[in-house]
Amino acid sequence: MKYLVMVLGSQADYEGMTGNPSPGSPAWNEQEMEAMFAHMSAINDDLAESGELVDAQGLGEPGKARYVTAGSDGKPVVTDGPYGEIKELLAGYWVLECESLDRVTEIAGRVAQCPVPEGSTEYPVVIREIQGGVDDPAAVADAEDRLKSTTR
Repeated sequence: MKYLVMVLGSQADYEGMTGNPSPGSPAWNEQEMEAMFAHMSAINDDLAESGELVDAQGLGEPGKARYVTAGSDGKPVVTDGPYGEIKELLAGYWVLECESLDRVTEIAGRVAQCPVPEGSTEYPVVIREIQGGVDDPAAVADAEDRLKSTTR
């Protein structure tokens, strides 16, 4: 079964990592950054070795994000960050192929133990099951059948 394991963060957290603290997001020092990267690298290495790692990425800061919505005239409406009304966004993720929800929960627990500076906001690690996709032949066949039934 495939799972998406997500870590959350805020713009303030990214700013803290570059030495600009705010309430709940202290400035990180070099040793704290190294500890965080070492922790995540060890997890990635173990998951790659076990064959459970499909993909893992850290994401750029929310302030450089872009939202696209449908405009009333049918043209896209683009809004650039930062988004003050949004408290936390996806900061990084793993796509994992695990034998069970218990196993992915064990991995998420390890992710949650990532070292951070004292006073940092604690975010939950979120696990979502990935439904069948293009690499799932049964899901592709089902989608094709549904498409055929709606076009008849």
